[in-house]
Amino acid sequence: MNLRDRLQADTTAAMRSGDVLRRDTLRMTQNALYNLEKSKRAPLSEDEVLGVIVREVKTRRESVEAFRKGGREELAAKEEAEIAILQDYLPQALTEDELRALVDQGIAATGASSARDLGKVMGWLSPQIKGRADGKVAAGLVAQALAAVDLSAHDTGH
Repeated sequence: MNLRDRLQADTTAAMRSGDVLRRDTLRMTQNALYNLEKSKRAPLSEDEVLGVIVREVKTRRESVEAFRKGGREELAAKEEAEIAILQDYLPQALTEDELRALVDQGIAATGASSARDLGKVMGWLSPQIKGRADGKVAAGLVAQALAAVDLSAHDTGH
């Protein structure tokens, strides 16, 4: 069963069981899929469906931060509950060690040797981690790793 069919089946199940939060969260996600499909004028691929779910989670994470800064804990908690629902549709998250290993692979695969190569490494890494790790965290790890590579290159040059 593809992601879209699973969303539809789970929405129906949530409606039957009276789980309002799950029903509404899944409906909002389906609406986002529908809107993208309309603007694209073509059916969405499985990767595009995954991308929409990732974007929905990211939007909610940003909302949690904003609500917490504004002292609106009850709204932040609701957004976190929605994130938990949507994460069921994302691939298994990478551990930090797995992400670091992919960063190292990306640096090796792209021949990156300095901080200027961050974009090149992220271009290689992004499809590998889509829906499985936060892009900002990954970029931070790439920047750290490239800084270490850059430093070691300067050390051996003297």
